[in-house]
Amino acid sequence: MSSLDVQDFIQQNRAVAEQVETYRGYWESDKHWEPRREFILRNLNDFEDSQLDHLLSLSMVWANNVFLGCRYSTELLEKVKEMAEGIVVEDAPVFKTRDEIVKKQQGR
Repeated sequence: MSSLDVQDFIQQNRAVAEQVETYRGYWESDKHWEPRREFILRNLNDFEDSQLDHLLSLSMVWANNVFLGCRYSTELLEKVKEMAEGIVVEDAPVFKTRDEIVKKQQGR
C-alpha cells in the first residue's frame, strides 16, 4: 500500500480511518504518525479485534526503531520490518551503535 493507496483507503473507509486516528499519541508529529498509521492500516486485516493491542504495540516497536533508534530482539525487528515493507519514511534518522562508533574511531 503506497501513500496514495493509504489516502484512497482513508477516503473510501472513513469509519475505519476515524477509528485508527484515535490510536495516535498526542506526542506524535505528523512525520511520525503518518508512517505508523500506514503500518496499522496495512496490517489491520491480519489481526482480529481481540488482537488490536498487539498490532498497536508492534506499530510502536517499528516506529520507535525507525524514529528513535530503539533496539529490540532480532526476531521482533525482523517481524515488524516485514510488516512495514514498502512504507517510505522521508528523512528517517540514521543511528549508529556504540560499537560501530568505537570501531570507526579505531580504524583511524
